[in-house]
Amino acid sequence: MRLSGILVLVPWMMLSGNCAQATQTPDAGAKPAVVQTAVVEEYKIGPQDVLRIDVWKEAELTRTVPVRPDGKISLPLLNDVQAAGLTPAQLSNVISEGLKKFINSPQVTVTVNEINSRRVYVTGEVARAGAFPLLPNMTVLQALSSSGGFTQFAKTKAIYVLRVEDGKQVKHPFNYKEVLAGRKQEENIALLPGDVIVVP
Repeated sequence: MRLSGILVLVPWMMLSGNCAQATQTPDAGAKPAVVQTAVVEEYKIGPQDVLRIDVWKEAELTRTVPVRPDGKISLPLLNDVQAAGLTPAQLSNVISEGLKKFINSPQVTVTVNEINSRRVYVTGEVARAGAFPLLPNMTVLQALSSSGGFTQFAKTKAIYVLRVEDGKQVKHPFNYKEVLAGRKQEENIALLPGDVIVVP
């Protein structure tokens, strides 16, 4: 995406759709197969992400800043700027508009250097517990595969996901053996930022 002549770089983009293509065999006179492309949504900035703000020809305004827990960043001249919930392109536009009071035709590029806001956590009887980056459409099974396997004491039939919903902590059961055998696929839910997978 280009903004004011400057290319805005976005390191991580989430796929929010499926890419499907007709599989029928073409023949003479047949209409071309319709191809549905995936809908691409730009990454939205979150708390604890680290951003690189580049203001062209303004070295004193160019810097790397963390997004605070309240979702804001601190910048010279502008003080606090809301960043969480915006795409890098949107934030670039907000900063550019704010700087117009002080600079003629400011050109701003926002790059996400570190993605720290989208993480899930695996704890309990696994080889490698801790925080893991939440990839697009990541499921419980995929997250567990990143934790290096289970210990000999793991109760794989009693795994559960802790998730905050409407301000309350909700437990979602996950039976590893059943899901691995192709059953209870509904328990292999797509994870959300902040989910905690507990392996008792």
